[in-house]
Amino acid sequence: MLAIAGTTPAAAEEGMWTFDNFPEAQVREAYGWAPDQAWLDHTRQAAVRLTGGCSASFVSPQGLILTNHHCVASCLFDNSTAAADLLDAGFIAGRREDEVACPGQQAEVVTGITDVTGRVRTALEGLGGEALTRARDAAIAAIEDENCTDRATTRCQVVTLFGGGQYKLYTYRKYSDVRLVWAPEDRAATFGGDPDNFNFPRYSMDASFLRAYENGQPVQPAAHLKWNPRAPQEGEPTFVVGNPGSTSRLYTQSQLAFEREVALPASVTSFSELRGRLIAAMQGSEERAREGLDLLNGIENSLKVYIGRQRALNDPAFTARLASAETDLRGRTDVTAGDPWEQVSEAVGAYRTLYLPYRYTQPSADLYAYAHDLVMAAQERAKPNAERLPAYSDSALPLLEKEVLDERPIYPWLEELRLSWSLSKAREYLGVDDADTRLLLGRESPEQLAARLVAGTKLADPAYRRQLWEGGLAAIQASDDPLIRYALQLEPRQRELQQQVDAQYRGPLAAAGAKLTDARFAAYGDSQYPDATFTLRISYGKVAGWEERGTTVPFATNLGGTFDRATGSAPFDLARGFAARENEIDRDATYDFVTTNDIIGGNSGSPVIDRAGTVIGAAFDGNIHSLGGNYGYDPALNRTVVVSTEAVQEALETIYPAPALVRELAGG
Repeated sequence: MLAIAGTTPAAAEEGMWTFDNFPEAQVREAYGWAPDQAWLDHTRQAAVRLTGGCSASFVSPQGLILTNHHCVASCLFDNSTAAADLLDAGFIAGRREDEVACPGQQAEVVTGITDVTGRVRTALEGLGGEALTRARDAAIAAIEDENCTDRATTRCQVVTLFGGGQYKLYTYRKYSDVRLVWAPEDRAATFGGDPDNFNFPRYSMDASFLRAYENGQPVQPAAHLKWNPRAPQEGEPTFVVGNPGSTSRLYTQSQLAFEREVALPASVTSFSELRGRLIAAMQGSEERAREGLDLLNGIENSLKVYIGRQRALNDPAFTARLASAETDLRGRTDVTAGDPWEQVSEAVGAYRTLYLPYRYTQPSADLYAYAHDLVMAAQERAKPNAERLPAYSDSALPLLEKEVLDERPIYPWLEELRLSWSLSKAREYLGVDDADTRLLLGRESPEQLAARLVAGTKLADPAYRRQLWEGGLAAIQASDDPLIRYALQLEPRQRELQQQVDAQYRGPLAAAGAKLTDARFAAYGDSQYPDATFTLRISYGKVAGWEERGTTVPFATNLGGTFDRATGSAPFDLARGFAARENEIDRDATYDFVTTNDIIGGNSGSPVIDRAGTVIGAAFDGNIHSLGGNYGYDPALNRTVVVSTEAVQEALETIYPAPALVRELAGG
């Protein structure tokens, strides 16, 4: 049976629960046991959010962090050269001084969750449209500003839950110096490549270790999880703690129709073309193959997600269950004071008109992103905090500054490819004669404009970016850099579209979301979980396979299966470390396993924790059915894919030896 979050009571094992609303009774009913508050507090203090969009956990008293290989791939890539390709070869720091910094990375630990719903919703009373969004942003900025006066070590973030029904202040202890400790070869983590992605059985060493530093010394975290390199047991309870990125389980039928008819088709088409362009550009050049690999992996992963979501929303049985759940809630709701579903439908109708220009007037490339952030930050910093766009508030600026100013390699051919692709898609979707197309391109082709902007800019130099950041609005306005001038050219139209989206879409959605939340709680009680928001959640489940077209899918694979699956041709070619130590590897060690835990993108790197509170794996994927989990959870089919600590231990001891790390984990 498919369960629909937030509309009907959650089914067993469904839910990405906030730590201040853990479903203790449900867990106890399912397993005859549930974590107590001390267990939850310890786990929360050990859980880590990585600002690159992943999850992690402290696993030693010296700030050692367990996460996925694909969560550190960009760090490996950014620290690579043609002579030393760390992404391809892997990385082992034999000493602390050999650990290398990860540009743009920050580790964050939740220290408090405070309900601020009353204050925010009071600020919105009697308002609508853009006025509502401005009042909400101002209230949120004030709350964040009041609660995080030490921005060097803390971060505050007010999170919107239930589409505007609740607002919670999350306070974080942050660590801005994050360094790479250990990572296997890329092929060990990506064995099976795109064909195996979002599938099972799997044979992937998708695990790596980072370390958090402060003032040049390893961090001593308030808590860490005990490393437990054992095999999972079928049927045992498991808990996944991490930061699921976003879900759409609270969407109304009109919002789902927009996803199916507009947003997802545009994403599938656009990313398919980008993938093709990138593969063609990488062929025949070892250098470009290395430089484009990290981007290609990310594109293929995103594309598969979009295709999976599109497939789910085109499945009549799946969508019928979604519609039935909405009908049930509507039947329990008094709409005499205004129909929130109709309000959402009207807002979505307006967004259908705005969506394409809103999306495609934002070109895509790292260098353009630098220019856009520098321009917007300079303009917004000149305003009082309460009047700024949320991405440039005082609480958000420290991380943005780090992301803009940290040094990382830039490859001009990749920048041209991405920029020309995004501009060509804008021309295709908006039309040649559209005013926004003319604003974007003038009389140049996408290729001509991209080549001119990339060749002329100095933004690849972090010293120049720092000069502009510290110089503020005066430096931006005086700059003759072509990408800065281009960002300034686009900025007024981007702001205009943002205001229209706020007035016609986001404002009405926030107002309707509050009504829908009240309706859900009145109908089903307040023991509900909200959609994912890349904030800390906990899910519960068990180690279990599933039935696929009459065949039982086993709950685990072993290391020996890698050699049986290998064909010698990419992406099923053995990693060099595996090939070299084939006779030494424990073939019976559990490699990857699956659980019924409810997760989504953003949970990558989340610790998988047993009843004793020890870590027995790191979640790195879902099966193909889990892609529909963006809209609803099916306990019979949705599975979390995990790399086991037993396999990682074997890698640390035999395949990619790291004796100092083995000793540290044993002492943790």
